Amino acid sequence: NRRQKKGDGFLENPLIPNPFPELCCSPFASVLSASLLPKATSRKKQVIKVYSEDDTSRALEVPSDITARDVCQLLILKNHYVDDHSWTLFEQLTHTGLGRAIEDHELVIEVQSNWVMEEETKLYFRKNYAKYEFFKNPLSFFPDHMISFPSETSAALSHSGILQMFLSSSTYPEIHGYLYAKEQGKKSWKKLYFLLRRSGLYFSTKGTSKEPRHLQFFCEFSNSDMYMSLTGKKISGAPTNYGFCFKPNKSGGSRDLKQLCADDEQSRTCWMTAIRLLKYGMQLYQNYMQPYQGRSGCSPLNITPMRSISENSLVAMDFSGHRSRIIENPTEALSVAVEEGLAWRRRGCLRLNSHGSPIAMSNMGMSIHRSQSWFHHKISREEAQRLILQHGLVDGVFLVRDSQSNPKTFVLSLSHGLKIKHFQIVPLEDDGKLFYTLDDGHTRFTDLIQLVEFYQLNKGVLPCKLKHYCARIAL
Repeated sequence: NRRQKKGDGFLENPLIPNPFPELCCSPFASVLSASLLPKATSRKKQVIKVYSEDDTSRALEVPSDITARDVCQLLILKNHYVDDHSWTLFEQLTHTGLGRAIEDHELVIEVQSNWVMEEETKLYFRKNYAKYEFFKNPLSFFPDHMISFPSETSAALSHSGILQMFLSSSTYPEIHGYLYAKEQGKKSWKKLYFLLRRSGLYFSTKGTSKEPRHLQFFCEFSNSDMYMSLTGKKISGAPTNYGFCFKPNKSGGSRDLKQLCADDEQSRTCWMTAIRLLKYGMQLYQNYMQPYQGRSGCSPLNITPMRSISENSLVAMDFSGHRSRIIENPTEALSVAVEEGLAWRRRGCLRLNSHGSPIAMSNMGMSIHRSQSWFHHKISREEAQRLILQHGLVDGVFLVRDSQSNPKTFVLSLSHGLKIKHFQIVPLEDDGKLFYTLDDGHTRFTDLIQLVEFYQLNKGVLPCKLKHYCARIAL
């Protein structure tokens, strides 16, 4: 049936008979209705740039409906990081010194659409251990003197009871206390009595009066985002270092900010946590529970502090006799742990260098810690505090750094009780050997790695164990 055109080798389309004539249909009647066909949804893609702590960056092409959690998951996979559910996307405004953790459910492209040309804004990928800490230990986030319950509610509530009230659509605890507010268009700050209610944030025009005629509306949160001040008093001229503010979406810049300042970190944390719960409600709890969905014991608001395996099950044991025994005396357990650590170091004191020959650990002792993620070389006290604050003021967040006042010593910076404390690590020389100690030589370690490993399992002289280290990751 094929016909060839004269003068060239071009073949016309062959006329092939239909082998299934019974399936033929009228050109006026379609076999498949258009409504039954899947709609071709073309997801528009955009490029975002994400930075890490060491200012390396990575460009990602992502769909327009990608959430902050999905971006974090993508970066975790691409960089082969361990997912411990604390990775977070941060939005940082460089010129105004403000920053916030983008909520897991927020659309990243929508966040970027609110950026203004005048402000240099960046996305950072980092850990935030405090992101959902209030679900695990709400009593420490909401002190008694700052929270009031409805009159029909008992003041003595359990951990989950407080959260259920925050997440309820019918009731909401009232947060109250003094805050410094920056007067609009002025450089001065005024101390006022504020109240947070479901309808918004108010301040009293007459002392601590809560009468409606004395309450003046300050702001609501549906069309604005809450930021923390990262620079303390430097840029805003605030009376304390515990500032936060509200920035309207698509605002023209710093002139539209509604700036507040608390007296201490506990007060700031309480206000900011309550406002997050007020703005996002049950969505925050769903974000918190998402990684644990499907696991047993994760019923709604069945919230208990999550502990590591080592905290739950490890005990000190003595295997020196014919039978093993549990060491119940803390002093004996401490001495055994130190002896075991020193013995382990002695057994492993010979390591291979790059040429395959053994080298003594004593030659490495002064610098072996520099390869550890928790060690930060030559950073200031202020930089250490900023880094810990960015990782979240959860008990046990720590880093080790060089001492600026004494070049031969080191400093352990540790978060505990919403405060950052600094402990000096002093080198000691005994019988020609160098040791490091936190407690004036009572407990000695041959290097900083051994010291950190010990205090990760033992509180010792510290207010809490070392749990989460601050690291400068690279993308």
